[in-house]
Amino acid sequence: MSSISETWGTTPDERRRPYPCDDIISQPDSALYRGITVNASPETLFRWLCQLRVAPYSYDWIDNGGWSSPQELTPGVDDLVIGEDVMRIFRLTAFEIDHHLTLRLKRGSSASRMFGDLAVSYLVADYHGHPARCRLLVKLVVTYPRGVYGEIVRRILPWGDLIMMRRQLLNLKRLAEAAQKSGDGNSIPHDEK
Repeated sequence: MSSISETWGTTPDERRRPYPCDDIISQPDSALYRGITVNASPETLFRWLCQLRVAPYSYDWIDNGGWSSPQELTPGVDDLVIGEDVMRIFRLTAFEIDHHLTLRLKRGSSASRMFGDLAVSYLVADYHGHPARCRLLVKLVVTYPRGVYGEIVRRILPWGDLIMMRRQLLNLKRLAEAAQKSGDGNSIPHDEK
């Protein structure tokens, strides 16, 4: 039976579905899932997901050097290019506009030496056909470092990630919902930039 640190906010059906990160690490040691319902259109939520290129949106004092993650959209960050940096420690490996961002820890980085080989997909999923509501689903797949250190990471990573990613998803939800509600242009159509 899975623990909340492995499946927070997701249903069994959501965990069974395919995710793009499955193609990056096909036989991971662990798979972690996170999910949240967002009262915003997939387009609005995806635009806020693109903000991960400039900041992590979790606990800024821990993982953003104390700098506040932007509370307004940064022009141009939704012009995605495979291989570019996301949240400083990841590379963008795949994306589909308004549907998903898939990232992998930079190979040889201090983060990959610490956590192992890790890939993650942020997936914007339909919510029963509702045009202004969607699910933000996240799957992380990881191959841990070997040895005693890897066993320690295996026990700590799911809980540490849950704490950080829960905050990240709640922040993205808040920002996307505020943009949707205000209709203030924070959801810039991709072809009107």
